[in-house]
Amino acid sequence: MEDVHSRVPGITFDLASIANELRGEGVYERDGHTARTLVRETDLRVVLVVMKSGGTIKEHRAKETASIHLLSGRVRVRLRDRLVDLPSGRLLVLEGGLRHTVEAVDESAFLLTLGWLPIP
Repeated sequence: MEDVHSRVPGITFDLASIANELRGEGVYERDGHTARTLVRETDLRVVLVVMKSGGTIKEHRAKETASIHLLSGRVRVRLRDRLVDLPSGRLLVLEGGLRHTVEAVDESAFLLTLGWLPIP
């Protein structure tokens, strides 16, 4: 298992290998999704999320601006006023504080990126 990286210039990740590793974890089988934080900095988080077909991440919100970049599969993101379909290769940006639910239409993997300004 790879550790969360911080302050490492130019680090790379094999996202397909990490996604396969995550799919082998018990929590993935039990909950239908799991995730690993790849980068944790004062101004940035990058998280790889894998979901089983039919899996759901219950309604939640992030205080920070967030993006969801679909690497494989297809998910639907339920916002208060619409449903956003995200096939592989699509990117969705969500303003901070926006409540949403994520539902996997197919087995999926995506990068969740959270960014914010550090408090001085």
